[in-house]
Amino acid sequence: MRLGVFTPLLSQLPIKDVRAKLDALHINTVELATGNYPGNAHCDLSMLKNASALKEFKRVLEDHGISISALSCHGNPLHPDPTQAKQAQAVNRETILLAEELGVSVVVDFSGCPGDSPNAKAPNWVTCPWPPEYLEVLVWQWNEVVAPYWIKRAEFAALHKVKIAIEMHPGFVVYSPETMLRLRAIAGPSIGCNYDPSHMFWQGIDPIAAVRVLGDAIFHVHAKDTQLYPVNLSRTGVLDTKPYTDERNRSWIFRTCGYGHGAEWWKEFVSTLRMFGYDGVLSIEHEDSLLSPEEGLKKAAQFLNEIVIKEEPTDAWWV
Repeated sequence: MRLGVFTPLLSQLPIKDVRAKLDALHINTVELATGNYPGNAHCDLSMLKNASALKEFKRVLEDHGISISALSCHGNPLHPDPTQAKQAQAVNRETILLAEELGVSVVVDFSGCPGDSPNAKAPNWVTCPWPPEYLEVLVWQWNEVVAPYWIKRAEFAALHKVKIAIEMHPGFVVYSPETMLRLRAIAGPSIGCNYDPSHMFWQGIDPIAAVRVLGDAIFHVHAKDTQLYPVNLSRTGVLDTKPYTDERNRSWIFRTCGYGHGAEWWKEFVSTLRMFGYDGVLSIEHEDSLLSPEEGLKKAAQFLNEIVIKEEPTDAWWV
């Protein structure tokens, strides 16, 4: 297992300077964003139509010893606004093609969320089964929008030898292990998850227990923490819609690794990942509103470098 960094937090730097900064943190692996919500500071999809630019990008990666854990294009490909949906879908499609060109096996995206009917203008995230029309909306979403899109997109990804890692996030139809496995059962084994434990914490899901539920459906992992505030949680519950910058009044906020949970928890987390077959990258994602990106990255790297399991087990006398 090794550390990586999701680079939007370093978007002000060119890719070669990103590598120089990460050297000091003993990291040489990056997760690059290609568009949609994270933007595309370090990985421009126009390279697909420019052979010389693609060649130069590959040269920079090789010259600076940069490996890529995943290409990420978090968007809403199921948005009820056709223009927004087509844009997100196009970015996903091109990201899969670029991943193939770069020899990257994983593309990260959200599942998306449709509206409540063909005439909807905004996404509609269903969170309870009653009144009964909510379940009718959910059935329509999965049968008429979610399944048709993701079955075809999974086939396309498999054709290009790429796996799609869906990030489970509230607000989208896939937000929990159960909904993740439901989509995987529908679309097939080229669909799995980008596992971010911070999104489990604030839903009241034990992230370590969820690793056991997801098993080999985990394709990629984000390293990000969450801190819960019981004094506010008892008032607001977990579905807190206050701005992330309203830290004093929110029931939870995202934290740099180690600031929500300590080393003991993270050691068990990475050990359980290894136990269930994941030996890839922990990609540091910074969304801590109390720490600058510079400090958040540095502290997360220092913390996790002492925790990740870096060597394969060897045979011993007791085996």
